[in-house]
Amino acid sequence: MVFSGTKSRYLAEKICAGLNCPLGNMNITHFADGEFAVSYEESIRGSHVFLVQSTFPNSDNLMELLLMVDAAKRASAKSIIAVIPYFGWARQDRKDKPRVSIGAKLVADLLSVAGIDRLITMDLHADQIQGFFNIPVDHLYASAVFLPYIESLKLENLVIAAPDVGGSKRASTFSKYLGVPLVLCNKSRKKANEIESMQIIGDVEGMNVVLIDDIVDTAGTITKAADVMLEAGANSVRAIASHCVMSDPASERVLNSGLVEMVFTDSIPFCKECNKVKQLSIADMFAETIRRVMNNESISTQYII
Repeated sequence: MVFSGTKSRYLAEKICAGLNCPLGNMNITHFADGEFAVSYEESIRGSHVFLVQSTFPNSDNLMELLLMVDAAKRASAKSIIAVIPYFGWARQDRKDKPRVSIGAKLVADLLSVAGIDRLITMDLHADQIQGFFNIPVDHLYASAVFLPYIESLKLENLVIAAPDVGGSKRASTFSKYLGVPLVLCNKSRKKANEIESMQIIGDVEGMNVVLIDDIVDTAGTITKAADVMLEAGANSVRAIASHCVMSDPASERVLNSGLVEMVFTDSIPFCKECNKVKQLSIADMFAETIRRVMNNESISTQYII
């Protein structure tokens, strides 16, 4: 049985269409003070329950998911599988300075204590977050939809680029699969979401560049990288990222940048005006993974890289 939180219903409906099953009936009641309550409007006793909910905006959707898990556990579900295409707080995966929290570990603990039996997610900001859980984690990759799209563009003189050194491993897997060169950007920040300087490591002159990232938040890094590469002689620059956070003023930055297009998955819906933004659906990938989990089949063939 598949159920959805408030903000991920658009994706859950597409996943259910791929599974040829109805979306479960759930009621979420909101109170005047901002509190809300979750109830299942049909029996889930003895069922395998899949709860589709990305955690954006982070706090409300995480709390909604936790209540969904708790309600399912108390309604005697046989197993509870959280399907979280976008896992919020994943950027807080370690102590990068004294006296800070590790938000990703806290969220993992909250979900585990609430009672999930398995997690299905996609493109975690850091792969090691899987180790924060003591339950099975199926970690999917958006490369399964991005690589066919890049190949369909049939770009000559293609170069894969990472907008920062931290994304070099991700970009490297794309470049190796496609058999094209890899270029890196080295950036330094004044503070969070504000870039001081950026340098290109590699040659982009006369090339068609595809930037690869996992999250685009304010779009400062990705648009700066595109503009720097065009200044260095690139023919065109496109960007591909898994999660469309796109906090203001991201849409304006993308629109005013030298990017030809900005391609995301639909792990997070994009509801703003920007004709450069395109979304590719991951619903079929998640539907197939859910089907394989139910049938105890391997999901490794879901991975291109």
